[in-house]
Amino acid sequence: MTIFNKSMNGMFSGALLFMSATGLGMMSQNTNASQYVYVSNAKDSTITWYLLDNKQVDGKEIKLVPLGSTKTGNNVMPLSVSPDKSHLYASIRSEPFRVISYRIDPASGDLAEEGEANLPSSMANIDTDKSGRFLFAASYGGNLISVSPIDDNGVVRHEAQQVLDAGRNAHAIHTSPDNRFVFSSSLGDDEIRQYRFDEQTGQLTPNSPAAVKTEQYAGPRHFVFSKEGHYVYVLGELSGTVTTYEYDAKSGLLTLKGATEGVPAKELALENGVPPSIKATNDLPKVWAADMHLSSDGRFLYVSERTKSIITTLSIDQKTGLPSYQNMTSVEQQPRGFALSKDGRFMVVSGEKDANLGLYRVDVETGGLTKVDEAPTGEGANWVEIVDL
Repeated sequence: MTIFNKSMNGMFSGALLFMSATGLGMMSQNTNASQYVYVSNAKDSTITWYLLDNKQVDGKEIKLVPLGSTKTGNNVMPLSVSPDKSHLYASIRSEPFRVISYRIDPASGDLAEEGEANLPSSMANIDTDKSGRFLFAASYGGNLISVSPIDDNGVVRHEAQQVLDAGRNAHAIHTSPDNRFVFSSSLGDDEIRQYRFDEQTGQLTPNSPAAVKTEQYAGPRHFVFSKEGHYVYVLGELSGTVTTYEYDAKSGLLTLKGATEGVPAKELALENGVPPSIKATNDLPKVWAADMHLSSDGRFLYVSERTKSIITTLSIDQKTGLPSYQNMTSVEQQPRGFALSKDGRFMVVSGEKDANLGLYRVDVETGGLTKVDEAPTGEGANWVEIVDL
């Protein structure tokens, strides 16, 4: 159910009046290609949502239109979408730690809460397996990962069926493209944990070897598979590097292929590879990389860096699979999360210290970003999901 809090009531009321006047509301219900944007706002405990639409309405090009604000739990952060796009899952990082399941109305994008379930700790990342029957979660503070069942209606109703130690500061967890293996990042141990996954029972079993290393003090945070699934790209929060691994689909194991610069630390006058426990060697601010996403055609990687509020573009060599730094774009303040539309033409960027979301047009030939619109959001915006229906 959608609600409007005081701080955002005027913003969304104006947007709805605009939609009524332009006929956008009717258009969004009748289109077969609606794209909805969901943003979690940790500090005001809301999920705000928007219509991303590039159609012409009364001669005007509509881009990012606020639709509503859903009140949720305190410190709502990571989000995930079910494979069939029927549900949005939100992790609450305040006690009681839990996940809330929302049904997505395909006609309006509205969210209806259908259930919640306890999680064993504060989770930095959640994701479903490819079948949509299990929810994975990784805890930075709890140093663990968990698996929770999702019922036939797409709702997480029960506590985790499995909890595993995942090394220091577990940060992300995802399945392989074929749903047979699972990987999690351990930021504090500079490694990627490797698991076999039984998609019938949801059981995780450590693979052999159970982990592969990144470079020292990389601080592996987020990771993505290449378009064809041959490689895994791992972003170092502390180093700003992107480490590339070859993925063996038969064994489910990763082999280090190389590490490249994802954030140009020297050019930005930043110090990289320094964990919080070690004193910096100079007075330079530290690299603070956050999110990473792959373009829909698999040719470009995008990395967000919070200290300088930028997103970098990396070009991927289609023969070797290795990325290389290309350029950077100034974006919203402290960009913790962003997302690309499925068609690859747009990027939505949230900033934890910014009052607005940014909408960027993506040049599919060069990978370049151009800001084309913005829209207000809640306080502490940190996670973005784009759902095309």
